[in-house]
Amino acid sequence: MNKLIYFSANWCGPCKMVGPTLEKVSQQGIPVQKIDVDQDPEIVSKYGVRNIPTILKVDNNGVVLGTLIGVNSEDTIKNFYNG
Repeated sequence: MNKLIYFSANWCGPCKMVGPTLEKVSQQGIPVQKIDVDQDPEIVSKYGVRNIPTILKVDNNGVVLGTLIGVNSEDTIKNFYNG
């Protein structure tokens, strides 16, 4: 099953805007893993994340299937996951 990995930081203004949207999406059954870029630099480096907020869609093996960068709407995130 695919999941979303959400890269953010406590000090990031746009991340604070996206966070509640991703919580809502998660409550609707879409698996979301939140990564604080300051707390987990290894996974940030593994996926080559350079901007936040970034959302990656990955498969069971951790292969990246798509990337969303910046502030996106709930519909955009759901379509990204389902697409």
